[in-house]
Amino acid sequence: MLTQPVTKLVPDRTTMQLLIDVQREAQFIGSLESSSGLFLKNMFPIRNIPSAEEGLRVIASKAPQAEALAISWIEPLRPLTARLYALRRRIATVVVSISAVLLFVHVMFGANGMVVYKQKRSEYEILQKKIAQVREENDTYGRKIQALKTDEKAIEKEAREQLRYARPGEFVYVPPTPPAPTSPAGNAARK
Repeated sequence: MLTQPVTKLVPDRTTMQLLIDVQREAQFIGSLESSSGLFLKNMFPIRNIPSAEEGLRVIASKAPQAEALAISWIEPLRPLTARLYALRRRIATVVVSISAVLLFVHVMFGANGMVVYKQKRSEYEILQKKIAQVREENDTYGRKIQALKTDEKAIEKEAREQLRYARPGEFVYVPPTPPAPTSPAGNAARK
């Protein structure tokens, strides 16, 4: 449906062709009505395109009705808006309080809250203690390695303890290994 009058359209080829087609359809419908008696007018409605001035007149004539409708929607809301305006400070205080409580809960128990922070801090301290212990162990092993590279007494001590070496004329005492416990072979032992 066109919103501008036909006289104000720019006459290009497609517009002119459209106007010619509409006129031919109107002539065809008129000839069908007169010849067959069928009312094809409802099937192909052709409306008069209103002018801009006529549209403005219609809008101006409907303005009081539109204003009355708007007033009928606004009037029931006036007491509510007046009440909300009077309570605006209380509402703002409640909103700020709720926001503060939610922020506090988030800071304390959120993904990176204080509870999680304390857990991470304790894990950090435990790991620092383990690191210090491993460093001491590493230093001890480093001293032993250095001693084994340079000190004759340390080499001899390790050879005697680990490899069970002895000097000529010495005897190495090796304690017997304890026998493995045997399980009783019978139903009497299970009871």
